[in-house]
Amino acid sequence: MDTGLIKNCTVVNPDGTFDADVYVNEDQYIEQIGKPGTLEVDDNKIIEGKGRYLIPAGIDPHVHLKLPTPAGPSCDDFGIGSFAAMMGGTGAMIDFVTPSRGQSLIKALDAREKESIACVIPLKFHMGITWWNNSVAEEIRQCIEELGITSFKVYLAYRNTIGLDFTQLKEVMKCLSYYGAVLAIHAEEGDIIQELQNKFVIDGKLEPKYHAYSRPPETEYNAVKKVIDLVRETGCKTYFVHMSTAESVRLLREAKKEGLPIFAETCPQYLLLDKEVYEQFYYMVFPYIISPPIRGAEDREELWKGLADGTIDCVSTDHCPFTLRQKMEGRFDFTKIPNGAGGLHYRMNLLFTHGVLQNRISMQQFVQLTSTNAARIFGFEDYGYIKAGIPSNLILWNPDYKDTISFKDSLTDADISIYDNFEIIGNAEKILIQYA
Repeated sequence: MDTGLIKNCTVVNPDGTFDADVYVNEDQYIEQIGKPGTLEVDDNKIIEGKGRYLIPAGIDPHVHLKLPTPAGPSCDDFGIGSFAAMMGGTGAMIDFVTPSRGQSLIKALDAREKESIACVIPLKFHMGITWWNNSVAEEIRQCIEELGITSFKVYLAYRNTIGLDFTQLKEVMKCLSYYGAVLAIHAEEGDIIQELQNKFVIDGKLEPKYHAYSRPPETEYNAVKKVIDLVRETGCKTYFVHMSTAESVRLLREAKKEGLPIFAETCPQYLLLDKEVYEQFYYMVFPYIISPPIRGAEDREELWKGLADGTIDCVSTDHCPFTLRQKMEGRFDFTKIPNGAGGLHYRMNLLFTHGVLQNRISMQQFVQLTSTNAARIFGFEDYGYIKAGIPSNLILWNPDYKDTISFKDSLTDADISIYDNFEIIGNAEKILIQYA
């Protein structure tokens, strides 16, 4: 990690921007912040920050490294994925523990922690709740009070494997509300999706594009509406992951105005890509098989509006990459294509390029969406803000850097990318993360 005196940079906090010199000492703490040219330190290392932003290191609250699937685990392990994240400006992340039904939450967490030993940045876990009875409720208590887990994940999709129904979800929410923990919810109506998938399979409609057709927008926003009703009933703090539809954003906006304890995220793929990708030649569709699927122009417009007005709190990646060979496992049946795509390395570049530089969001909002809000929601102490006396979790951001994304230059193990040939501006030039 870099240390030393950062001169003439522009510090960007969630609530303001100012020019400064910033001294990061050898213990990797922010020791001093002063006006340019005013700091005198006994350190020969100078980092020139002129024309650069000094921003809080990013937090990606939604990644899936080494996620088990029938086609094999997602192709990035914790070492590879965390390094890619760090090089893109992300200094902490949250992955998932996904117990199989009937498995102890505690044992699943222990196994996942062993898998993550190579991680090079701070890591937390959302604990998945894939089944429900009184023993699960007791293990939730243990996770919170003894193991420091503060957030729990429920899937309403994937009902045949890890998903819960709304009755079970209500019980989980009552339990989490009691302890003040956060629910992260994958809001898609799993039963409806299963019915549509079964119908397409029976009709012989097995091409990749039917993945998107089996998950129409209403399967998301109807689920969002039902979960909001349960938040109103239980008081459970709820974080809606990977929002993709305009109507979901509108529902969340109204719920927030009501004062409900609701948070939400979206991802670059839903801000930048169009559903026309599913109309490409057969094999070209495989990289875009993600859940929820990519939507249309109206949805993108409302998502950007949600970022600007505070309806959406975070931009995550839902990073879950697979190789083309893994995706090809479903070449004869779309239901067998592993769902997911990569993005850890380019999250902040893409949001800066298409958000800040297109005047959709400010630099302060960029910091909020990539770092501060996730730190607040999920309890990352000393992240999301720059001030003296705290550990260095900083990125020196070069706003003039230009590049074109290519999977050939990727830092991950995936050989396909949904962002191939995207032009990006801005990059993490220096990494000043205490853990690195």
